[in-house]
Amino acid sequence: MNKNSLRIGIDCRLPYYQMGGISQFAIHLLPALAELDQVNRYSVLQMAKDGRSYTPSTPNFQRHNLYTPCHHRWERWALSAELLPRRLDLLHSIDFIPPQRGARKHLITVHDLNFIYFPEFLTAESKRYYNDQIQWAVDHADHITADSEATRQDVIEHLGVDPAKITTVYLAANPLYSQAYDQAEIAATLAQHNLPPGFILFVGTLEPRKNIPMLLRAYKVMREETAVDVPLILVGSKGWIYDEIFATIEQLGLSDQVRHLSGIFDQQLAHLYHAAGVLVTPSHYEGFGLPALEAMHCGCPVIVSDRGSLPEVVGTAGLLLESDDERGWAEALARVLTDSDLRANMAAQGKAQAATFSWPRTAGQMLALYEKVAG
Repeated sequence: MNKNSLRIGIDCRLPYYQMGGISQFAIHLLPALAELDQVNRYSVLQMAKDGRSYTPSTPNFQRHNLYTPCHHRWERWALSAELLPRRLDLLHSIDFIPPQRGARKHLITVHDLNFIYFPEFLTAESKRYYNDQIQWAVDHADHITADSEATRQDVIEHLGVDPAKITTVYLAANPLYSQAYDQAEIAATLAQHNLPPGFILFVGTLEPRKNIPMLLRAYKVMREETAVDVPLILVGSKGWIYDEIFATIEQLGLSDQVRHLSGIFDQQLAHLYHAAGVLVTPSHYEGFGLPALEAMHCGCPVIVSDRGSLPEVVGTAGLLLESDDERGWAEALARVLTDSDLRANMAAQGKAQAATFSWPRTAGQMLALYEKVAG
């Protein structure tokens, strides 16, 4: 191994606990880094109990097991003790909060400031973990990356970070969403879940920030005022404070038209993107917004709110609306679902927009930062 190579640690403990967007970031970044970098030495830091391995099978990547759990009250100090023997030149903390020590230099990724903007949308535990530590984290880190320029500006404005200390590094979608799929496979997935093609699709954790009650009301208006008759499919796990979503479905009399599916991942989710008439992301706030990017890869038109990072991800390829404009959403849904020329144009533009985000590009930017910060 080159004597000038760096010892870089990547904290990959979170996938053991949850497979959300932050975990996907680590899982897809690692193989892209392995393709680019055969010089520096990487420690992939996983929970010892995690039977899955995310470590690329190249000589300069090694798995190292850890025992300190994510989001523990003593995490900063316990993780430091575990990492000190590794003598890392740089540690990349993918989940906002770095340890007290543990490496010569620390780089952290801040995915969003949802906990500052919308504290009412989080559990008490999440508010405590992030709110109590985020200022210390950005002050302590030697450098910071943000998933979008919107998040970068939020960190600069709300946390007083020097603009030179934070870099925007866009994420990318799982490569499986850019693959071609056989129509028979797509039809089989629709049959399994008893779905017709052309439905309205929402993908994401069911939580207040996603603004689903507004979507339900807009969907109700669309059904009452147009001839469009397609179901609304909510795909995602139940997160927190989600009772209002199901109460709204009942109150609006939409129990037969709105369905909730959980446990839909990877190829099956890609099938749904290909079969949907439109993807909707009406969120109050997104640090990045992976479902919109995934859908565009699959040729699915997207309608998103004009909040947070979504305008950056979608560009001019999708329709952007105010997150509380129920009538605007109702009209946009009907328009996209009934105008085949518009839908085809949005699909083509979406694929072109999605192609501008890639893991090789993300990995290249991260590697340059690793070497700059640690060097």
